[in-house]
Amino acid sequence: MLHHAISALTNILRPDLDLSKSRLETLCMIVIGMVSARSVNLGHLACERPGSALTSSTYRRLQRFFQHVHLDEDWSLPLLVRLLGLNKSWLLALDRTNWQIGKTEVNFLVLAVVTRRFRVPLVWSLIEGRGCSDTDMRIALMERYLANFPATTIRLLLADREFVGAGWMEFLSKNNIPFAIRVRGNLRITTEDGHDLTLRARLRLARRGRAFRARLGTREDAAASNTPLLNVAAKPLKGEWLIVVTNVAPRTALETYRKRWAIECLFGDAKTRGLNLEDTRLTDPRKLALLMSLVALALAWAGRAAADLLGKRAPPRKSHGHYARSWFRTGFDHIRSRLRSDPLDAIASWQRINPEARKPCGVV
Repeated sequence: MLHHAISALTNILRPDLDLSKSRLETLCMIVIGMVSARSVNLGHLACERPGSALTSSTYRRLQRFFQHVHLDEDWSLPLLVRLLGLNKSWLLALDRTNWQIGKTEVNFLVLAVVTRRFRVPLVWSLIEGRGCSDTDMRIALMERYLANFPATTIRLLLADREFVGAGWMEFLSKNNIPFAIRVRGNLRITTEDGHDLTLRARLRLARRGRAFRARLGTREDAAASNTPLLNVAAKPLKGEWLIVVTNVAPRTALETYRKRWAIECLFGDAKTRGLNLEDTRLTDPRKLALLMSLVALALAWAGRAAADLLGKRAPPRKSHGHYARSWFRTGFDHIRSRLRSDPLDAIASWQRINPEARKPCGVV
């Protein structure tokens, strides 16, 4: 059954990828195999190959694919956007995911699209070691995005407390990128009227409101670097404050920020709830980046399959109000079932990337 799916997907992707017939078939075999096997481990994928070829031969073929195939770092981005059917503008979320392979640290910085139905990585980079990203890394990642899309496609960029910094936010403001970034209560700010204090101290002055304007850093830092004047919005949580720095309306930022959690769910989809990304034994940064591209295609495929299956409906909910199965698991389980009974139906969603398909609005 999988042979028909691989052949059909190869024909669909042939106009978009400059690969030999054998390499393209291997790429399609990996994407389909990782969904079918629920793993990215090459040993498991080798067992998914249809036909009479030896598993050891298939395993070596997969190894050669990652060894010899060199694609542009953002080669999958046009395919992802067309497969998802994105248009006009969307939410972006920025975060890291990391794990260990032996003594090697794998640390991805990921910029993902977040919609009601989809949570899919768009661009990413690998960070050396287990530390956080710096401003230059974040700017480089965002510049890669802006090389493919105008800033008007970003409805709002969401990020957690790790992704702060005056230089980073200045870059976003200068490029007209709307953002809502959570910050810590001990961050020093300079208020619009010139007071230099921490956010936590400012929020103790409840009578002055929980939405105000300020610059990041001390009064001297703000004057020296000419940091932008930003909106600060806060609301109390259990035992702490949710504080968001933004260049849009404070209420909009607070209401939208809760959707940042979708990127955490995305990492769960890529790992234990779906493709088990941590099963890989690849450690070379180039090979890992290529693997993430294939994982992104598989995640987008599952989301698209769920959207096509349910149409305007949403997945059923349990008594507590949450989905019985997420959009991802709805599509993922549907694909796995159809690959075994009707493989051509399983890959029907890929027809959206056909060259004759309408180009999404706003894509440059």
